[in-house]
Amino acid sequence: MAAWADVCEIAVALPGAEEGTTFGNAAWKLRGKPFVWERPLRSRDLQELGDAAPTGPVVGARVADEGEKRALVAEDPAVFFTTSHFDGHPMILIALERIETPRLRELVLLAWSARRERG
Repeated sequence: MAAWADVCEIAVALPGAEEGTTFGNAAWKLRGKPFVWERPLRSRDLQELGDAAPTGPVVGARVADEGEKRALVAEDPAVFFTTSHFDGHPMILIALERIETPRLRELVLLAWSARRERG
């Protein structure tokens, strides 16, 4: 399973990527805007997710659009999920301890590409 070191290694290797923070949490950015970031679950998130809430670390990631977000959640809801906080936003949440590193690599690249395309 993946870990924060994997997120960092994958993200900083991408052209133009920089490590920083957003809202006090680790983030990897392109042109100053995050494409992947640490996203602790808040009380409202936990309430919405109920028993399906992951207990480990959560990564937020940019996606191309809402359709891609829905497709990821449908693909594997134990790994990919969202909350009402992200309704209408092209962003997905990932249970870090439930994703294999090669799949995480694909998602970080997709997030970087989505940020590059949309600004």
